[in-house]
Amino acid sequence: MSKVRDYSKLAQDIIDIIGTDKIANVTRCATRLRLVLTEIPEDAKEKISQLPGVISVVINNGQFQIVIGTHVGDVYDAVMQLVDIDADSGVEEPKGSILNRIIATMSAVFAPFIYILAAAGILQGVLILINLAFPAFATTDTYRVFSFISWAPFTFLPIFIAITASKHFKVNMYIAVACAMALVSPDWATMAAEIAGGQSLTFMGIPLSETTYTSSVLPPLILVWLLSYLEKGIEKILPAVVKPLFTPLLCLVIMVPLTILILGPASSMTATAIANGYNFLVSVAPALAGAIIGGFWQVVVIFGVHWGITPMVLANYEMYGRDSFQAFQTIAVVAQVGAVLGVFLKAKSKELKNVSLSAFITGIFGITEPAIYGVTLRFKKPFIFGCISGAIGAIVASFFQPYYFAYAGLPGVLTIVNGIDSSVPTSFIGIAIGCGIAIVGPVVLTQIFGFGETIEEDVKMSQEIEQDTTVPNTLISHLVCAPLKGEVISLKDVPDEVFASGAMGNGIAIKPTDNKVYAPFDGVVTSLFASKHAIGLTSDEGVEVLIHVGLDTVNLEGKPFNCLIEQDQTVKKGDVLMEIDLAAIEEAGYSTITPIIITNTATYESVAEEQLGSVSFGDAVLKIN
Repeated sequence: MSKVRDYSKLAQDIIDIIGTDKIANVTRCATRLRLVLTEIPEDAKEKISQLPGVISVVINNGQFQIVIGTHVGDVYDAVMQLVDIDADSGVEEPKGSILNRIIATMSAVFAPFIYILAAAGILQGVLILINLAFPAFATTDTYRVFSFISWAPFTFLPIFIAITASKHFKVNMYIAVACAMALVSPDWATMAAEIAGGQSLTFMGIPLSETTYTSSVLPPLILVWLLSYLEKGIEKILPAVVKPLFTPLLCLVIMVPLTILILGPASSMTATAIANGYNFLVSVAPALAGAIIGGFWQVVVIFGVHWGITPMVLANYEMYGRDSFQAFQTIAVVAQVGAVLGVFLKAKSKELKNVSLSAFITGIFGITEPAIYGVTLRFKKPFIFGCISGAIGAIVASFFQPYYFAYAGLPGVLTIVNGIDSSVPTSFIGIAIGCGIAIVGPVVLTQIFGFGETIEEDVKMSQEIEQDTTVPNTLISHLVCAPLKGEVISLKDVPDEVFASGAMGNGIAIKPTDNKVYAPFDGVVTSLFASKHAIGLTSDEGVEVLIHVGLDTVNLEGKPFNCLIEQDQTVKKGDVLMEIDLAAIEEAGYSTITPIIITNTATYESVAEEQLGSVSFGDAVLKIN
């Protein structure tokens, strides 16, 4: 059986090292868990860097960034179940510099849907190849269907931005989406076309501009940012009885006109100015632009600030239907893929070869963090070889007018076909030559100069890989007893999507009929939440259990719970862990259904229900193999 890392445990380990009280916000991107901390605990970076499953830790732009790789989503989901992040919690996020806050916002907004844009970009690339091989395909209805599918995420990009930005700025998502929908409404597009055709249209006597918002970035982003202040102001003024209706009404009638009158035209001009500034550099010194991007783009990735360039790139596509930045960016990405390939071919250590091969495969899909943090930056020389080769490849490509004609969410080997277009026939040739140099250059340099591998590094790598992939032995027919008296229900029937889906692990739930929670086995208290609504236990055999009393009861701030144990306390089976005021929970409008989750489910062959129906403490409810 293949070994599976326990990402729930990794999340718990991260939280244990940092402390829930120090976490102001949690976001993620394609490979990083991004934490905003009120205070960084001593040695937290070093301790977390050594955890199995963590590639590296970067502290930058006001964020504590934990590089995990493609499984970051699993860790993020687990972390979000362990922390209580509330807009009204009174914990203020560290502000940091304006630049840091802008970059952090771009990361939080674009990272959640970047794979959607990447998928659409790949589909566009496939259509380009099919049309080259079969020109008549472009005239078929089949092509038209696939074409509008590939463009849909970009056409309605403001709606994606409204969803993610509303979470970042803590705004009512549905109000934000409604505003964004108005911006991309076909009716507004028709009015903008009339204005562009010479008609004079006004709103309350104020002339309207011809700015459209499909595929736009800054207008919806700024709209949601200002909406966060407007919504809070309206909520403070309105009586509670009319808030549900009049808050969205006032937000819509204020923010949408404000955007199309002022914010939209101004922000579009800003994005256009930045894009034109970059395009001017490309027009007067294309080799210099190529050298900078090809040579230093991956340095930008190291610090996690690469999302900040997204509005400029999308502005280029919106204005001109093409972009040279992503062409050079692709060459920089391919150079790091070449660097890790060079290490794979040169390495003597079997473990290092395995790590390099894994990072190489991930890099092909445009994700270079595992290659950078796991291999090239670790040995330094390969990273430098990649930067040098990327710069040279981009300089050579610059003489061929390289452009991407379809947005690539994750630029890399698979997206170079986005550089094919009959309007600039040399574009693809230049990108292909540049990528060839970028991938061959580091391989050759590594073979000539080596990459710094030593016996000590071999041993260290072997130890880390062994630690990273080894999981505890499975148990044979281990039974977990009910920690409280009540009615057992299947986990899939719990009216909470996260628990019911098994995202936290397998288990059961109990609707309690008694006010005491007991220790289901001999073990230790590994997590005790400040809100007292949940307890994490680890048995002497290594079974990790989360007892989550009630659903959404974190909002009760611990009032109905009386914890009788402390963090790290050793407990015996049958010890009373907590007393619950069930009536108070129900009076507050919350369910008392208590999920019992095996959080290290992935460690075992199976975690199965032992029985349903009425149980008392001590009855077996879960069987673990």
